[in-house]
Amino acid sequence: MSSPASPAANLAATAAAPIILTGDRPTGPLHLGHYVGSLRNRVTYQRDYRQFIMLADAQALTDNMDDPAKVQRNVIEVALDYLATGIDPAQSTILIQSQIPELAELTFYYLNLVTVARLERNPTVKEEIRLRGFERDIPAGFLTYPASQAADITAFKAVLVPVGEDQVPMIEQTNEIVRRFNRIVNKEVLVEAKALVPEIGRLPGIDGKAKMSKSLGNTINLSASADEVRAAVKKVYTDPLHLRVADPGHIEGNIAFAYLDAFDPEKDALAEMKAHYQRGGLADSIVKARLEAVLQEFLAPIRARRAELEKDRGHVMQILKEGTARAREVAARTADDVKRAMGLSYF
Repeated sequence: MSSPASPAANLAATAAAPIILTGDRPTGPLHLGHYVGSLRNRVTYQRDYRQFIMLADAQALTDNMDDPAKVQRNVIEVALDYLATGIDPAQSTILIQSQIPELAELTFYYLNLVTVARLERNPTVKEEIRLRGFERDIPAGFLTYPASQAADITAFKAVLVPVGEDQVPMIEQTNEIVRRFNRIVNKEVLVEAKALVPEIGRLPGIDGKAKMSKSLGNTINLSASADEVRAAVKKVYTDPLHLRVADPGHIEGNIAFAYLDAFDPEKDALAEMKAHYQRGGLADSIVKARLEAVLQEFLAPIRARRAELEKDRGHVMQILKEGTARAREVAARTADDVKRAMGLSYF
């Protein structure tokens, strides 16, 4: 019997595949919104693409510099969520952003290719500044994030970047930087990327807010215990006009049904439940009972795998170390190409 291929060997076999870069800011545990918006797609992508998944700890510090320990401790927590949901380090390269200095070096060069005015016009940056209430007290690192993201994308020569619709302007600005750099050096050193927007976007928060968000406290974490799931489902926003069981209910804006749409595998039975709810005679408690059962069944194996992985955090950190080392080799080649194109290779 032959021994299984190593992660490096498996990744080498996909070297010619299109490259995807994706990742998360490690500021807290991942939740159902992350799963719907990105994680389940990553499990699929890793079969057909060369996928780099970044733990963007350096970027997370742009608005968490007052508590860097929060970022540091969540690196391994997010990695555990990755592995528990099926991301395979033999197929995907998981890396820690701060441990690849070439990314900071490329960011420094790219900052000379954008203006402050252009950064401030970026719709994604403008909205994030508004949400955080920075007004004019904007951390410079936060404002210049588009250049940092351009460095992340181009370092690995990613041609696809999975993002939400609200993040598309970031990819557009990356491509502006790519085109300007290539024009200046008069050669195609960097490659443009395409935003890959998932069919199912953001999952709303349990409180009915448009976004499930750690900062809003309206999430159901992938690591949630059975009791935590039960308590969260009880708080799920339904139809405020559905005051009596006999009243016709509304599906639109009903978070319980939004979650069932995302996670309930029994689509025919779900359609029947929706019809019953809309004509009246179905209590919210029945809908929530079904939702809890669906989520408990979905999360139980993830919780079990995560608990097993947690027994050997050293092994998880070794996975991150090896993935980061492989990623740095790729980023270093790009950084060398960039410096050579600018005439900065003196020795």
